[in-house]
Amino acid sequence: MFSGKTEELVRRLKRSQFGRQKIQVFKHAVDTRYSADHVQSHDATKIPSTLVERPSQILELVDDTTRVVGIDEAQFFDDTVVDVAQKLANRGIKVIVAGLDMDFRGNPFGPMPKLLAVAESVTKLSAICVSCGAPASRSQRLSQVTSQDKVLVGAKESYEARCRFCHEVENTHAKNSHGSTVREVSL
Repeated sequence: MFSGKTEELVRRLKRSQFGRQKIQVFKHAVDTRYSADHVQSHDATKIPSTLVERPSQILELVDDTTRVVGIDEAQFFDDTVVDVAQKLANRGIKVIVAGLDMDFRGNPFGPMPKLLAVAESVTKLSAICVSCGAPASRSQRLSQVTSQDKVLVGAKESYEARCRFCHEVENTHAKNSHGSTVREVSL
């Protein structure tokens, strides 16, 4: 969260448009935070998009003349988004995917690990930890967590960027050098 993923996606898509390439942009139907018909970053950078519930709909909606497909918030899709991205790439279409690689607990999020594995190129962005100012790779959920609510679509009212050491997950036990509670980490 707050690393500029969507802003970077929009930037790359607009560059493709400047190059006179036809683009199509898709996002999961669950993400209507800012707009139902645009992919929009937290700082209001936006580009028109189409809501889809299933990755297979992307294949159905992509025009023959499309050269670049953008997919935002890919973590909300199931694993079939990997096959869709592969099929599009095998047709010669450039596929640009943005999404969170970890959920609020710091675990791999949805299909992202598989997408990262098959990608020709990966750009990993980081935010700035709101607690200590270090590079942040985690999303700190601000609301209470129940076992049913792994996905909570939100922005600054629901999440903030944290580094590994300032990120807190329920049932934590260890204290880090910053003095905040964190879960045990094994790499």
